[in-house]
Order: sequence, then structure tokens, then C-alpha cells
Amino acid sequence: MAGRISKAFKNIGLAGRIRYSYIIVIAPIIAFMGFCLVTLWNQNLRYDRVIDAAGRASSFSLDFKNDFDYETYLVIVESKSFEESELRNMLSEATGVVDSLSQDVELRSDNERRLEDIRKYLRNLGTYTDRIEANLKAGDRYEDNIEIWENDVQIVTALVRETILQFIYYEIQDMQKVRNEMNEFYARVFSYAVLASVVLAFLVILISYAVSQSITRPVRELSKVTEKVARGDLSVRANADVGAEIGILGSSLNEMIDKINKLLEQVKGEQESLRKAELELLQSQINPHFLYNTLDTIVWLAEAGDRAQVVSMVGSLSDFFRTSLGQGRDVVTIRDELKHVLSYLEIQQVRYQDILEYSVDVPAELYESSIPKITLQPLVENALYHGIKNKRGKGRIVITGVKENNCIYLYIEDNGIGMTKERLDKINEYINSDTLATADTTVMADTGRPDEHGQGNSEIFGLSNVNERIRLKFGLRYGIHIDSVYGEGTKVTVLLPF
Repeated sequence: MAGRISKAFKNIGLAGRIRYSYIIVIAPIIAFMGFCLVTLWNQNLRYDRVIDAAGRASSFSLDFKNDFDYETYLVIVESKSFEESELRNMLSEATGVVDSLSQDVELRSDNERRLEDIRKYLRNLGTYTDRIEANLKAGDRYEDNIEIWENDVQIVTALVRETILQFIYYEIQDMQKVRNEMNEFYARVFSYAVLASVVLAFLVILISYAVSQSITRPVRELSKVTEKVARGDLSVRANADVGAEIGILGSSLNEMIDKINKLLEQVKGEQESLRKAELELLQSQINPHFLYNTLDTIVWLAEAGDRAQVVSMVGSLSDFFRTSLGQGRDVVTIRDELKHVLSYLEIQQVRYQDILEYSVDVPAELYESSIPKITLQPLVENALYHGIKNKRGKGRIVITGVKENNCIYLYIEDNGIGMTKERLDKINEYINSDTLATADTTVMADTGRPDEHGQGNSEIFGLSNVNERIRLKFGLRYGIHIDSVYGEGTKVTVLLPF
């Protein structure tokens, strides 16, 4: 039994332990206060009832006899007619007071008897007033009415007053009794309160010590584990099994240590991938075929005597390689990246002037934001070689940008051949996988060979390179996404932080 209780206590959370300790301490206090309040309430009700009854009876006794005797005399001497007098109203009001006093369920038995006597006296007064009214109507009965007033009415009203005074006297005795009981109760409450304070103080000290130890001991053990982890010892594990939250915290700490170990291994792998990506970037920075073709075009223009075009192409080629090779930076501003891609487009437009048009519309507010170097040029190159060149007619490449929700969206759109849905899904899956190693290797099959629609797979490596460099630099939230419709064109979205 004790073992089950101990096990159940260990499984209680920290908040639960604190709540239970509060309940153990507060419950007796609440019970004691409730008992005191109920008793005080009942005593106050008794006290209020006695005071109310005595007050109503006092107002009745002080005024009734004098007013009724005088009103009766005025009627007898015919200063007032019987109809003008208040005799019947006075009897009715007095009867109402007696009835309201009789409704008190806690009246003494002798006071109930006194109220019944008063009720009988009031009925007799009603009889006497009826006789006086009859004598007045008969006429010449003055002496009879005076006799009724002196021998009957005044005697009965005196009895009413005497009886109501007795009622008040005994009600006041009850009031004193209630007061004495309340004084005795206050004395008992004080004694019990002193005893309860001593007991509760002992309980508070005991429970506070037990609860604090049950909380701080496992926390200290977890603290020791975290200190070892901070010093680089990832072989330690938390063994705290006291309390739900501490158990969860210990399990979470163990999971965190395991994840740190895994992340260290993953970082090593990502560093290798990064080095491979940097190598591919270096190889892509100087594309010998692009350089050969551009120089051939410059030679052809020079032989044709187009000096202005030669100067323009040499300037564009110089700007292109200055960005590609200069300063050794891997992150540049969007301004510099746009300058680089414009140099590339200017060169290619000379070579493909019959099929290529382009436009760039990026807001100036985005110019100073950061972007990995050589991000847009590979995307534009894919649009040209794998989109526009594979479609008859004039092609167009449009570069735009917007800022939205603290993010930058750059769009590279072309009206080239586009891609089938199956190929598009495979490319997006490949370039957006967590690591290049986990990608679907079927996408990379037949690299460089066109499929039945004239689309090769070599562009995947350039897209993957761009996407991985963005994610390595800014996080997995950012990168590129491709939308395409076969026969209509392709849209590449580049997501960057602002």
C-alpha cells in the first residue's frame, strides 16, 4: 500500500504537488471558517428576529392604548362621527401586527400564548366599538357609552398594553441569551483558532520542506547533467523519474542530447556537401564554352566592323567575369546580382538576337538586400537553353521582384517550351529535398541527353546548386520553386529574407 502511494506521488506533476499541499493546508482553514460563518449566521438570524419582534411590539404598545382611548372618547362625545374615526383601522392594524408576530416560528411558548390573549382583547374591543356605534345610532345613550368606555374599553386597552410589555420583556430576555451564547462562541472560536494556527504552522513547515525537496532534488540532478553537456560530454543521460514534468524534462534533455549528436554528424555531412557545391560553383563560374562562344562573337563583330557592338560586348563580358571572380565573396547585393545577370543577357542577346528578348523590373528598395552570388544567372541560362531555344519563335525572359511579409520574391519567367507535369514534380522534389543525397536518383538519369520533348537533365544540377546555396546560407525556409506548363513556359520563384 505504501509503495503504491509512493509511486503515485512520484507520478504527480510539480503543479499537482503544489496544489495538493495548498489543499492540505487550506482545506482545514476553509472548513473551520465555514463552521464559524454558519454558526455566526444562525446566531445573527436569531438576534435579528428577536430585535425585529421587540421593535414591532414596542411600537404597538407605546401608541395603541392612548390613541384608541382618545379616539373612542371623541366618538362618544360626538366630536367625530363613527365613520370619520380611525377605530376600525386601528384595530385592523393592531391585529396585523399581532398576526405578523405570530408567524415567527421561534417564539417562546408563553409569548405565543400572550399574542393569543392580545388577539382576544382586540376582538373584545371590536365588540365594544360595535356597541358604542349602535348606541350612537339609537340616540340618547351617552351614559351607556361612557360606561362602556370607562369600564370596558380602557380596561381592555390596559390589558393589551400590559400583555405586550410582558411579550417585549421576555423577548429581550431571549436577546440577552443569544448575546451570551455568541460571547461563548467567540471565546471557543478564539481558542480553536490558536490551536489550529499552531497545527497549521507545523503542517506548513513540514509540507513546504517535503514539496521543496521533491522539486529541487531532481532539478539539481538535471542541472548536473546540463553542466556536463555544456562542457562537451554528450555521453551523459538524465535519470530523473520524480514528477511528471521532471520526467518529461529529463526525457526531453536525453532526446536533445541524442539530436545534438545527430546534428553534429549531419553538419559534417552538410559541410562536405557545401564543399562540393562550392566546387561546382567554381566550375560554373568560368564556363569555357560560354567564353569561347562569346569571344567568337566578338571576333565576328570586329571583322564586320561593328566597333560599338564589340565595345559593348567586351564591357559586358568584363562586368560578367568581374562579378563571377571578383572579391572572393559568396554573398552579394541584389543590385550586383542584377548587374551580373544583365551582363549575361546583353551578351546572349547579341548571339541570339533573333529569338531572345528580356526585361528586368525589380524595385529599388530590394537592391541592398543580400543574395548568394551567381543565383540568377544559372536560372536565366536554364530559361534560355532549356526553354526558349527548344521552342520556335521569339522568346522572352522577364525578371521581376516584390517584397511581401518580410520576404523577397524574385521571379524568372520565360515563354519557352516548359516542362511536363511529371518532370516538373520530380525536379521540385529533387531540389527541395533535405539533402542532395536523399534525392530521387531517377531524376538524374541520362544526364545531358534530351528526352522526347527535347529537354535535357543537365539543368537539374544548376538548379540544385542554387537552391542548396540559398538554404545553406539563409535556412531551409528559403530557396527556389518551379512552376511550368508544357508548351507555355516556366516560372522560377526565388525566396529570400528581406
